[in-house]
Amino acid sequence: MRFEGYLKTWNDERGFGFIEPLAGGQEIFVHVKAFPGGVGRPVPSLKLTFELEMTSDGKKKAKNVRLLRASRATTGPAFTPIKKWSKFSIFALCSFGLLFLVVNLVWHPSALFAIGYVMASLICFLLYIHDKNAAEAGEWRISEGALLVAGLVGGWPGAVVAQQLLRHKTRKVSFQVAFWVTVLINIVSVIWMTTPLGQVRN
Repeated sequence: MRFEGYLKTWNDERGFGFIEPLAGGQEIFVHVKAFPGGVGRPVPSLKLTFELEMTSDGKKKAKNVRLLRASRATTGPAFTPIKKWSKFSIFALCSFGLLFLVVNLVWHPSALFAIGYVMASLICFLLYIHDKNAAEAGEWRISEGALLVAGLVGGWPGAVVAQQLLRHKTRKVSFQVAFWVTVLINIVSVIWMTTPLGQVRN
């Protein structure tokens, strides 16, 4: 038997929300896995049809969710479109790219620095993908400390790209503050090691 309701709340970071049944009664828990694949991210006010199942602790849970139509209060698309990158992230990446170019042209540091950034960024990007998928599936997560360390050692450009593309870890203020502090530490450290600033003068 299928029921109708509105998606009342949605936690995109954790991949779940609650449906308010049109027939009334308690709100129904719904996980992102209950939605059909390939349709984007759910947003509040969607009108849905769904089936019910009971969890191990006796609570109701929605399954086989289908999008009926966007609610009248929703003037935009039923699912969230790809969001624009934050201007600060774009500025940070462009500024670092320009800085790295200047440092290479003037002081000619070892190519290992560039290779290290590329490899660390790739690893960091993959870590964010894993953590995003794990969050949606309710599985083992990568700790925030590990993500911050990966950015600190040179993977932060990949982390910025992952955060913006996946919309992951962008809403948690405490994490973002810590993240950009590690970015600053990394940039200062690299400048110190690749320019005369870090050379011991007689």
